[in-house]
Amino acid sequence: MAKISLDAKDKNIEAQQTELLEKFDKESKTRKFESKTLAKSIFWIAIIIALYHFITSFIGYPATHKHRSLHVAMMLFMTFFLYPATKNTSRKKPTWYDIIFAVLALAVAAYVWLDYSNFINRMGSPNTMDIIMGTILVFTVLEASRRISGWPLVILSILFMLYGLYGQSMPGIFAHRGYNWTKLVNHIFINTEGIYGTSVNVAASYIFLFILFGSIMNKSGMGQFFNDIALALAGHTKGGPAKVAVIASGFLGSINGSAVANVVTTGAFTIPLMKKTGYSKEFAGSVEASSSVGGQLLPPIMGAAAFIMAEMLGVKYGVIVISAAIPALLYYLGILIQVQLRASKNNLEGIPKADLPKVKEVMKARGHLIIPIIFLLYMLLFSGKTVIFSAFLTIIVTIAVSMIRPETRMSVKDILDAFEEGTRSVVSVAVACAVVGIIIGVVSLTGFGLNMANAIIQIGSSHLLATLVLTMITCMILGMGLPSIPAYLITATIAAPALIQLGVPNIAAHMFVFYFAMFANITPPVALASFAAAGISGGDPMKTGLQSVKLSLAGFIVPYMFVYNSALLLIDTTPLLAIRVVITSIIGVLMIGIATEGYVYTKLPMLFKPVVFVGSLLLITENVYQDFIGLAILVLLIILQKSKAKKELANKA
Repeated sequence: MAKISLDAKDKNIEAQQTELLEKFDKESKTRKFESKTLAKSIFWIAIIIALYHFITSFIGYPATHKHRSLHVAMMLFMTFFLYPATKNTSRKKPTWYDIIFAVLALAVAAYVWLDYSNFINRMGSPNTMDIIMGTILVFTVLEASRRISGWPLVILSILFMLYGLYGQSMPGIFAHRGYNWTKLVNHIFINTEGIYGTSVNVAASYIFLFILFGSIMNKSGMGQFFNDIALALAGHTKGGPAKVAVIASGFLGSINGSAVANVVTTGAFTIPLMKKTGYSKEFAGSVEASSSVGGQLLPPIMGAAAFIMAEMLGVKYGVIVISAAIPALLYYLGILIQVQLRASKNNLEGIPKADLPKVKEVMKARGHLIIPIIFLLYMLLFSGKTVIFSAFLTIIVTIAVSMIRPETRMSVKDILDAFEEGTRSVVSVAVACAVVGIIIGVVSLTGFGLNMANAIIQIGSSHLLATLVLTMITCMILGMGLPSIPAYLITATIAAPALIQLGVPNIAAHMFVFYFAMFANITPPVALASFAAAGISGGDPMKTGLQSVKLSLAGFIVPYMFVYNSALLLIDTTPLLAIRVVITSIIGVLMIGIATEGYVYTKLPMLFKPVVFVGSLLLITENVYQDFIGLAILVLLIILQKSKAKKELANKA
């Protein structure tokens, strides 16, 4: 019997993946040019764009506004050629107005480059041409965002601009003096707090390079390696295919940063395996959705969020990685515990070992692909080199390492394809970062962030728990239907300051809003990752979404854990306290899984579920006495469950 391998070479599966991506991920609906000349031209333009970012990461970037304006212009140019304006617009060739939009985008960058010194000197007192070019930039950025990800982010940006223009008419603490279009455009266009601000800087440097790195890793067969090693290690255990989905999706999600794309690529193989094992359609879909979303919480790359967070907080990358590690592992542990308990409860067996790849064989064929990741971690954490230079070297190392074995060796065409795919993948993220720059610009100009923080605190009566709940709701609403990176950028700007004002450490506050911005992908009514998984499993989308929330319950509680107990983020703690906190947190996550599944050795009585859940919550804080109560509940539960299981076994005999 042929060994099972999650190989992505089946044309039918590829067609299904493309269809699902285009249905649930608007960013994937790009043109397929009928003209070979035009297709080749766009291909080589994409490669030139990738080479610009790759080479300048080594030799140094041009002056701030030059680099950022050129990056935005290139991303807008690609958008207007790749993304049709409407559903009825041709998907085989660009229209005349697409070309006009693309030329206008390039014109703005040319204006900045050709008159750079005067342009910078006019900051604060723009001339008429500055206002015209700034208006063109705002319009083209909004149009590009609408084409890629729909209306939500565009409407939000327009509302913020209206707030900037007419804020004097707002009630209470949200009122400000109001700004005319000239001052607003000056701040959004010429300043470095608007479109050419932090979000675009991160996109033009960190995000581009790491998406390029992920594209090259994918071409070398890293995705195949993650899938096969997960099968080899966990496929034979109880509920093995579900554990394979958790492990493979977590690793891949950390690198590619797209929950929906991860669901579609990995889920096309893991979901049918889970259903075959005996998991329900909804549970199989929810395992894939929850695991894929969690990849963005998992170091070292966190879908590029680690680098953005480091930039926003002004701390070293290593600080973010160390702080994010334990919460992310707790999240995945929570999913694995529920998967294991569900398998035990329903007596679901794994895949026979004879049908699985062997660890030795997988490592021999593709094990060397781990080298670039180890090299990247060394460069980022121990070399003392910049993140940008580390990424540049890692890309070179990845290409070199791929040459070691025939299975992973990349041809020149493969490398060029990876560069082209990398550019295409960056476009949607970069445009989102540009449009988020409009929101961030208005927030910084009007003081909206501080006012919003005060409002949240006021509604929460300065009580931390109430403020956390309100912040969570705000983040999940803002995160609905938005790509993960802009969702984090918006929530970090609007919601995080409220927590910081109440004394929550900066990293904990940003991590809190990041977690809940991510969870909007699996939480109904807008749960794109869950809906994509349901499209593969054939399950009910809403039920899959609700099951995803249930499966990710530990993830919803972990942010509260590290806010109340910052030792979980390894912030200002001693080794002894950190070890104790990690142990109690693991036990807490175990108890959450037990309460959710209602099973240990046998079925849990209904009244025990809330008791076990409360016991898990008692392990959240640093209070030792509460830890002992929580542990006592677990010990009592195990004794009673063992006793009940023995009686049931005796009765069957």
